Amino acid sequence: MNMHNQRSIQRHQLPYYLNVFNRFTDKPLGFIGNLSEAGLMLISPYPMMIDVRFDMRLKIPGQHSQMRYIDFSAVCRWSREDVTPGSFDSGFIFVSPPREIREMIDALHHYFSFRPMQHIPPARLPRIESSGNKSADQDCCKGS
Repeated sequence: MNMHNQRSIQRHQLPYYLNVFNRFTDKPLGFIGNLSEAGLMLISPYPMMIDVRFDMRLKIPGQHSQMRYIDFSAVCRWSREDVTPGSFDSGFIFVSPPREIREMIDALHHYFSFRPMQHIPPARLPRIESSGNKSADQDCCKGS
């Protein structure tokens, strides 16, 4: 690929969209590295205390430029230094997660899945009419 080529599809940086905050102090804790129905992995600039409950908040851009909050609690089960210097990965298990967490998981799964688009018909190859011997052309494509 040529360095002068421009990206035709905008890249979305997940850390920008999936920041996690302390629900009470509004200070950033880090960002979501991965997410499941059971919990999440937080990537942060510092290690998290193990076996401690954290009250967290996600701030998600909503309609009409309004911020939508998803509040939840999670307990840290493990924390270790990331391969990136100055970053730590910590695993959390949800404590009674709200339904908005499940909705967000479904939305992320849909966003990052490769699905055929329903409104676009499948591609069709153009029919090429040759003036040559059609039976010879058909015989070459049959295989043995």
